[in-house]
Amino acid sequence: MELLAKLSFPPIGELVDWKKFGPLGFNKTALIDVVAVLITLTVFFVAARKKALVPRGAQNLAESILEFITDGIILQTMGPDGMQFLPFLTTLFCFIFVGNIFEIIPIIQFPANARMANPLVLALIVWVMFLFMGFKRQGFFGYLKSTLFPPGVPKALYILVTPIEFLSTFLVRPFSLAVRLFANMLAGHLLLVTFALLTDALLFHNTVTFLKPVAVLPAAMDVAITGFEVLVALLQAFIFSILAAVYLGGAMHPEH
Repeated sequence: MELLAKLSFPPIGELVDWKKFGPLGFNKTALIDVVAVLITLTVFFVAARKKALVPRGAQNLAESILEFITDGIILQTMGPDGMQFLPFLTTLFCFIFVGNIFEIIPIIQFPANARMANPLVLALIVWVMFLFMGFKRQGFFGYLKSTLFPPGVPKALYILVTPIEFLSTFLVRPFSLAVRLFANMLAGHLLLVTFALLTDALLFHNTVTFLKPVAVLPAAMDVAITGFEVLVALLQAFIFSILAAVYLGGAMHPEH
């Protein structure tokens, strides 16, 4: 009971709301965003300056990322016509991944995308882009027709299908895209904090000596989850990017 009394978990708001510093409410989450942008720009800037026949270092990393985005996302979802979005999808993937990976960086230990504002802004950018591409490629009424009245559906069912398609395409898509990234990164962050606090409580706030070795269990879990969160950071960047490509591809190539 004494141990439980000393085990104090900070509220969720404290875990995800960094104290503001500087003008315009700038905080550490915004700082992570800026650093993520700078890291992404630096990698590709250095890679572009050192063009070698056999790529090494930054050039090898940049080319691997471009190849992954091209083969694993664009060609799989949009076809060759989607190569025009290679810069956008590459930037999106890198920015999300770097923002996520700060979750396991010592001292910072916080993923920028565990704040809803980040995923929401990114989702809104994707939403605006696929609507723009749909209206540009198919025309305003053509895009609405292909989206709200999908071919092959019996006309009698349009009374049910059309409202569902409207909500799904124009409202649910950006919301689900943002929530998926936010929820996964926040969940991982909370797990890491929980096991770190358990380890700290058992080691440093526990007066029962024979319970101290038990701290190895939450510590081991924290290490395991840290490794797992590296995969989650990469996977969530991939999922967000490939869904963005799917939405853009669907707007560009209507079903017939």
